[in-house]
Parts: sequence; structure tokens; C-alpha cells
Amino acid sequence: MDHHHTPAMFIADAPGLDFLNSIATPVDVPVDWISDGEGLLDWLEQAGLLPTAAAAAVRERVTPGELDAVAARARQLREWFRGFVDARKGRPLTPEDLLELKPLNRLLERDESFSQIVARDHDGAVHLELQTSRHWRTPESLLQPIGTALARLVCEEDFTHIKACEGHACTLMFVDRTRGRARRWCSMAVCGNRAKQAAHRNRRRA
Repeated sequence: MDHHHTPAMFIADAPGLDFLNSIATPVDVPVDWISDGEGLLDWLEQAGLLPTAAAAAVRERVTPGELDAVAARARQLREWFRGFVDARKGRPLTPEDLLELKPLNRLLERDESFSQIVARDHDGAVHLELQTSRHWRTPESLLQPIGTALARLVCEEDFTHIKACEGHACTLMFVDRTRGRARRWCSMAVCGNRAKQAAHRNRRRA
């Protein structure tokens, strides 16, 4: 299915997991939202990880071939991190898990972020705030906001509460923030509804 006509899914309640969910099977056909360079730019914009002005500047400066190469690296990063999360979801991380995160730390080392003081309007009152920005000088810089999102997932989320959707053939993951940690589905409208229909059919057969 063409990712360019399908809005990306953001159901994980954590940007790092939303990145893993950038390949999914929302209905019956798998969709990869970062199957090429343009898809990567679109997904980063939809995720709020790339300002629109920065995306336009990258499109002007970088060739489609360079963008496609970075998208391929993003997909490799996605599958490597999926393995890390799959092996550890449902339990707290330990200092030993840090050994497996060397590729992520190597990516973060190359970041070109910087801080600036900016004026922000809050309900008519202007305040000065420290804002982190990033130089988007190379195609590889597009991987940096993803790396930061993955690092935040590792450092700020309790992996005990990371779950995989129980839907048949669904690959989506999420952080369960519900009371009693009772969430089972990526979405009640999709997998939850399918499970209800299947249970109803089984009851009728019985």
C-alpha cells in the first residue's frame, strides 16, 4: 500500500514506539511509512520530530537518492531497536541492557543540536525560554530526532508497561498507561473490534 496516501499511526503514547509502529498492517496490507526518503520526511513531520521549514530546506538541498539511503538506515535502526524492545518489554531495564545500546549511543554522538533563547507567547504574556534546535546540514541529521526519541523511551519509560497488541497478526506496540494496566489493543476501533466480532462468531458457533 502507498504510504503517501495513508496517514501514519500514532497510538503508542511514546514517540520511540511510534517509530517502531511506522511499519504496520492497519487493515490487511502491510504499510511501511518510511519505505523511501520522501516517506521518512513525511513521517518525521507527522510525528512532530521535524519542523516543516526544516523539511522544506532538506528537500531543496538533498537529492532523492540521498534521502532514500537515509530512509534505508532508518529502517535498519527500526528493526535493530524492535529486537531490543521485543526482548525486554514487560520487565524493567537493568544496567546490563546498556551494553546492547552502543549503536544508539554512537548515533547520538553525531548530533548537531544547540540551544537558543526564544520568546514564547503564553496566553498573551511573553516569556523567554530555552529551546533546543538542530542543524539539518546532512541527510543523516534526519536520524537524530529518532535517536533522541528512542533514548527517551529507554531512559524515561518503564519497560514493564510496554506491550504488544494482542490482535491477530498485529505488530503494533504501546505503553499501557491505563488504570490497572488493562490495555490489550493498539486501538479498540481496529483490533479490539475485530476481537469482539471473532468472540461473537465463536459464541454463535458454540
